[in-house]
Amino acid sequence: MNNNKDSFLKLLKKESFFLLIKPEDNIYSNISIRNSFFEELESLVKLGLKNIEISWSNNENWFDFVSDIKIKYPKINLGSASVVNNQSIEDSLKIGLNFSMMKFWDKDLFNYSKQKNYLLIPGINNLKDLDEAINLNCKIIKIYPIKSKQNSIDIYNYKNISFIAAGGLSINDVKTYKSLGYKAIVIGNKGIKNKKFDPKIYEWLKNNKNN
Repeated sequence: MNNNKDSFLKLLKKESFFLLIKPEDNIYSNISIRNSFFEELESLVKLGLKNIEISWSNNENWFDFVSDIKIKYPKINLGSASVVNNQSIEDSLKIGLNFSMMKFWDKDLFNYSKQKNYLLIPGINNLKDLDEAINLNCKIIKIYPIKSKQNSIDIYNYKNISFIAAGGLSINDVKTYKSLGYKAIVIGNKGIKNKKFDPKIYEWLKNNKNN
């Protein structure tokens, strides 16, 4: 898993956000919606998008959908999000994803992933869970929801941990959270405007393409 961690951390230095995609069921059955999605994704990847995560779903079509993305964009740092059980880890491993993120801290799921030598990033917003995760040698932590983080968590006290901010953030928040010491942010619902990717994400990628 150390290789996974190292690769992941290198990518964090190259791009400051993860684009979280939450597929609606109609993307699996409606060819037009699916094609439109892939056209948009193609544009973002060409502009330099490097970190993508797809919300895990028990829908039988989820596996094929994410596999298609993995095959089409093998160099993307592709992961699954909102993983909740062992099955979601197994699905992610079978596809060959680089990482998964969970919404909240689940020690048993983290240990299961560790046994599988797979990178699982927890969501944490209180000091008790943070200490427990660090005691289990967790080196990459998502603070979620960032707006309800306990004041007792000061990320500057944890020099060996890479923190990611998540929860209600948009591309406009990248600069702010980077200045607060976070390595990256996750852009979820605010990354979509009128069922299309936020035009400001395209703009940001264009402006930061050579950085």
